[in-house]
Amino acid sequence: MVPDARADHPNAEAPPTSPRPAGQRSARLPRDERRAQLLSAAQEVFVANGYHGAAMDEIAETAHVSKPVLYQHFPSKRELYLALLDSHLTSLTALMMGALNSTTDNDERVQAVMRAYFQFIASDDQAHRLVFESDLINDPDVSSRLETFNRTFADAIAHVIAEDTKLPHLEAELLGRGLAGMAQVSARYWLETDGNLDLNVASDLIYRLAWRGISRFPKES
Repeated sequence: MVPDARADHPNAEAPPTSPRPAGQRSARLPRDERRAQLLSAAQEVFVANGYHGAAMDEIAETAHVSKPVLYQHFPSKRELYLALLDSHLTSLTALMMGALNSTTDNDERVQAVMRAYFQFIASDDQAHRLVFESDLINDPDVSSRLETFNRTFADAIAHVIAEDTKLPHLEAELLGRGLAGMAQVSARYWLETDGNLDLNVASDLIYRLAWRGISRFPKES
């Protein structure tokens, strides 16, 4: 066989690089980057199909990794789902607490909280569907995580209300739960209007409703 004379020629051009076939596995990534990539792919599949309709095969394919790589990071679909839920609840808690602590003016606090809830619901990543519309809601680990978020946020609101009024803490906690529930339910309903109602207009309507009620409670003398 006659050798290719171009092989050792100093000016020889390198052979053209073939394009990567569709579905080819991605290059090796640092662990944190790989984990983020897998969570992003899992969210896409869970949002589209729900927990029960999602398959690890599809998640691996969406992430362009092999199933063994996926299982190295997440031993089961359930653990992957819980990791994704934890990530979103952590972000949502930080968002809500940030809004609550953004000012010492309670009127502005209520407004900021309502707007933050609406912004979370409006997010393009549809994280709210995993948090508030999970088909795994009856799973003890999922429900306990959601209750921890609801309790943490409502208790923070209750603390502000109790400090500002003459209400005992238990009554303030009930109001805190009510305010959090009002924000969640109204924001989810707003999403169904398909943008026919501006986000700022919608969140301000609910803020005004909530504030006109809370502000009528007696203040500390």
